[in-house]
Amino acid sequence: MTEKNLDLRMAQALCERAHDLLISHSFAQKQLGYIHTLEMNLGEKVPQRTLLEVEIAASAKRKESSTSHHKYIAKASEHIHQAIETSIAKQINDIDCLYYEVMGIEDGVPAIFDLLAVKSASVGRLEPLVNDLSWLGRELVSLVNMPQYRKKSTMGTTVKVDTPALALRYLGLENLQWVIPTYAMRHWLPHSTEPFQLLKRKLRELSMATALAAKVLAELNGAKEQHAYTLGMMLDIGKAALTRLYLRSYEAVWQDRVLKARNKGHKDLHTALLELSPDPLFLRNLLLEHSASVTQQIVEKMAFRYLPFNAAMEEFAATYLPNSNKKLSDPLPLTVVLKKAHGYALYLLLKENHFIEEDETSLWFSYLGLTKEEQKVLATCSFHGMQLTIL
Repeated sequence: MTEKNLDLRMAQALCERAHDLLISHSFAQKQLGYIHTLEMNLGEKVPQRTLLEVEIAASAKRKESSTSHHKYIAKASEHIHQAIETSIAKQINDIDCLYYEVMGIEDGVPAIFDLLAVKSASVGRLEPLVNDLSWLGRELVSLVNMPQYRKKSTMGTTVKVDTPALALRYLGLENLQWVIPTYAMRHWLPHSTEPFQLLKRKLRELSMATALAAKVLAELNGAKEQHAYTLGMMLDIGKAALTRLYLRSYEAVWQDRVLKARNKGHKDLHTALLELSPDPLFLRNLLLEHSASVTQQIVEKMAFRYLPFNAAMEEFAATYLPNSNKKLSDPLPLTVVLKKAHGYALYLLLKENHFIEEDETSLWFSYLGLTKEEQKVLATCSFHGMQLTIL
């Protein structure tokens, strides 16, 4: 195996490790041991496995050391996930279902993104669009009424903003470029990710870090800050969609199987089904293998007129995984920014949880193509919130 191929394998392992951490810390610890003892052995290539094969392999491993009851549970999980994989495969290819039913994206949001990208944008033109999105209006009003942003009157009393129209004018177009994409992405995240308790928070933090890193890197790579921030914020909308889809599909299939087992008097099967829960390995592989392409579909469905996102998303999705064996000869500046920003956000996730070593960091930054200057600039940045200046 050449050094280049070994570096790509290590980059792939780090990418997978970061996705493990999105699911849960304990799951990532288990996966790290599994990868080091089985998949990295002898440096041999590990064949790509489908989601179902991964689940079957995991079930087989559990069976070896389990009781007959646990074997029964593993078999029930395998059967349920066969049905779930079939259901998800169909729904992933139905973009209208993903866009409107699973994610609930209103057409007004892409229209606002588009409007913010043109020189003729104005608060007056934004106002009717925001008024049609009650959740966005509420978020903007709450934001400007936060203690650090409240204005004071000439008498020294605090002025309270109580309408979206006033909030828009208070924030101004410059701040709205960053605020609206941020709140839109938060709105699109699943309401709950149980039993993966921290997944929603981690997706939110990952999106924020990616957008802020993209904004910083844009100037250094010949891309527009607003374009980089907006698309960077949406890069993991595919993960939000797939998490929603998996948890919804799991619940529907599980309830159907429980009802059938009860009605047919299959006591052992009914008991086994009641002990099941959503599978972290299945969801991790779903996010790893399909999230970038789902994001691409959703962004294309948004049909932007002024934001040049489609070509960049196509390039980003094609090379999302290090082992994709696809290298772009002349990537767009925005694609370069997205790869570096998202990769840096994954690094922050690994670093925060002490899941990456110094030599692995150097390898990962080399894979991303981050220059020393870019690393130095990013190291001085804060990635935990919007930096707004309200006059």
